[in-house]
Amino acid sequence: MPEFQRLPRVLVIDDEEDIRDSLEALLTLEGFQVELAFNGTEGLQRLERANYDLVLLDLMMPDRSGLEVIQEIRQRDADTPVFLITAYGSVEVAVQAIKAGANDYFSKPWDNEKLIIEIRRMIDAARLERENRQLKQALKQRYQFQNIVGKSERMAKVLDLIAQVAPSRSTILVTGETGTGKESIAKAIHANSPRGEQMFITVSAGSLPPELLESSLFGHVQGAFAGATAARQGAIEAAHRGTLYLDEIATLSMETQTKLMRLLQEKEYSPIGSTESIKADVRLLAASTQDLRKMVEEGRFREDLYYRLNVINIALPALRDRKEDIPPLIEHFFGVYCRENEKFLDAQGHSQLRFDSDAMQILMDHAWPGNVRELENVVERAVVLASSESPGAEVLPDHLLHAGGLKIRRDEGGNVAADASLFELVADFERHRIMEQLEKSNWSQTEAAQVLQIPLSTLNQKIKRLGIDVKKRGT
Repeated sequence: MPEFQRLPRVLVIDDEEDIRDSLEALLTLEGFQVELAFNGTEGLQRLERANYDLVLLDLMMPDRSGLEVIQEIRQRDADTPVFLITAYGSVEVAVQAIKAGANDYFSKPWDNEKLIIEIRRMIDAARLERENRQLKQALKQRYQFQNIVGKSERMAKVLDLIAQVAPSRSTILVTGETGTGKESIAKAIHANSPRGEQMFITVSAGSLPPELLESSLFGHVQGAFAGATAARQGAIEAAHRGTLYLDEIATLSMETQTKLMRLLQEKEYSPIGSTESIKADVRLLAASTQDLRKMVEEGRFREDLYYRLNVINIALPALRDRKEDIPPLIEHFFGVYCRENEKFLDAQGHSQLRFDSDAMQILMDHAWPGNVRELENVVERAVVLASSESPGAEVLPDHLLHAGGLKIRRDEGGNVAADASLFELVADFERHRIMEQLEKSNWSQTEAAQVLQIPLSTLNQKIKRLGIDVKKRGT
């Protein structure tokens, strides 16, 4: 039964039968599952066999004291709430119990209503803590650099560099074309750093006007400018002890660049409208699609800031330069969007979709000016439109079908280049076979399609993709 449906389980450890029976009746009536143990030894044995949401434990028992039992529980389990019940209520007992690992204690006799309220509070607090820890772990796993999709040599070098720099405190500049995955790389660096449990704050400089950008970064005090009716926390303060990811840093004004330089050099800043300096413990990860070195030469970017940012540069390759990563990326996105749309999944929740060979070649041929982001959008569209587990070119957008044809690399002799990919070799064979049949069929596409045993529409797509000029030949 899922956790949100099952009743909370409570273990009562007490040597007095009347107390055990009383607590069992009270807790059962309030909707708890209750198990009983008559001494500390039996209680520890039960804890070895099962998990509980809370332990109610008597302080004085014949075989061992409640404090000893708590210590043994904590050696095995740091999370399960332990509630000590004692007839000897005193500050000394409370201090000893808390030091031993108890979450709280109640004195006999107790108030039933207050006891139930406190038990529910402890169980809820433990559940929230557990869920929060699981969420953080899930997010960390999501951005583990090993899980970034890419098997090419160029991406392998990027991943190796991430592994080296993530544990450091250094500022990192991530560069690459739009859509290459700069923010995902930044999140992977953060997740694998000592700051991974702290906040990761993103500010997109390119989407904000200068006045709003400064306020977003540094915050402002009340009355700092017209409309500032209340003080505002900035991203730097929100990212304290964590990581600040500043996207499109090339768009910063010179004034903002100066303030950012102070943050990096002095580890302090001032909110807009304030003369007070605030210390900041923030790791900065910046990203740019523009050539900052060239901007420095043109006087549009501070040289000192450039060198402070470019301590380590991670340059992400364009997708067209790592086409061997396209198949694993497609598989990854199929998994994401098949689960999101609840389509074409096996019993284990894995995607069953696979592009047919023609569609796959079209995807391999494309130049991908929008990089990974463009590929992701194409795959999402395919998942939505697919009517079978092997979708073809019919689910691809028109611009991919009319992208100017495949460029097959050739040597000086006109042969396929020695380092050509498998897709280029297959495409070259297809091109020769189709042209050979078209010539035999006097350039009749209908007849050629019949002989080649493929639909006419498929032949038309291949002619366009392979750059076969049928207009001149057929006249």
